[in-house]
Amino acid sequence: QVQLVESGGGLVQAGGSLRLSCAGTGSKFSSNAIGWYRQAPRKEREMVAQISSGGTDGANVNYADFAKGRFTISRDNTKKEVYLQMNSLKPEDTGVYYCVSLPLRAETTWGQGTQVTVSS
Repeated sequence: QVQLVESGGGLVQAGGSLRLSCAGTGSKFSSNAIGWYRQAPRKEREMVAQISSGGTDGANVNYADFAKGRFTISRDNTKKEVYLQMNSLKPEDTGVYYCVSLPLRAETTWGQGTQVTVSS
């Protein structure tokens, strides 16, 4: 099973950018689809972006409506990392961001996540 650790969060002003990283372990990293999810205070966890297995070139990607045009998901299998480039950040993007191997299963475990705070 792939283990994933998120990093790259922080405090940024509205309109700013952050790049989140999801570092994986295991020889099967490249064969795992990966998703970014987020959870805002007092809200349910929601999907942000997903990327299929294999390399970024030709990969299938999927974005939540709020992420389209602002966020970009990519992966570097040589580094065993998946990235989430977030531009034009808004205060409503504040939350804890998680990466997870897909598809979600009953036994899926969530990591610590990385906190993103966007100030107005």
